[in-house]
Amino acid sequence: MSNAFPTGGFNLGNLGNPADSMWQAMEQLRATFDKKVGTRMGRGDVRTAVLALLAEQPMHGYQIIREIDERSGGSWKPSAGSVYPTLQLLSDEGLITAEESNGRKTYALTEEGREAAAGSVESAPWESASSGSHENAKFTALPKAGVELAQAAAQVGRTGTPEQVQQAVTVLDEARKRLYSILAQD
Repeated sequence: MSNAFPTGGFNLGNLGNPADSMWQAMEQLRATFDKKVGTRMGRGDVRTAVLALLAEQPMHGYQIIREIDERSGGSWKPSAGSVYPTLQLLSDEGLITAEESNGRKTYALTEEGREAAAGSVESAPWESASSGSHENAKFTALPKAGVELAQAAAQVGRTGTPEQVQQAVTVLDEARKRLYSILAQD
């Protein structure tokens, strides 16, 4: 089994300031996983996903991004840089309309857009992004949980009392032992 962590472990600096060291370790952890996490989908997949979601109900761009992220189980979160140009293209093609309300554009399918959505959606693209869930869990859910844990630990290190920091150390030590016990169950 290959080790996803940098050789030599994480650089915790000189441990002069534990909060800074924890923050550095968290950033190293995030950088390690950022290179491996995420499914890059094609332009056609973004288009298909937008059409499928708008076939259910009108939405604004952020809702579309959030829905795809949730429906793919976190394995695919398209960027605003891919969703908004797709919305503009669909609008230019006459497949959607945009209505501004409260400073947000809400997009809805036109009749032609409904026909296009019905003809292009065999399976939703977020389903293919979350298929093979065992492999995706290895490269999305676990790293995401690790980064979130590191963020919480860094927050305790920056703002917690000495007693709270010690409690956090105890919790993290126990979590580490339990994680290794999972591997030992084979």
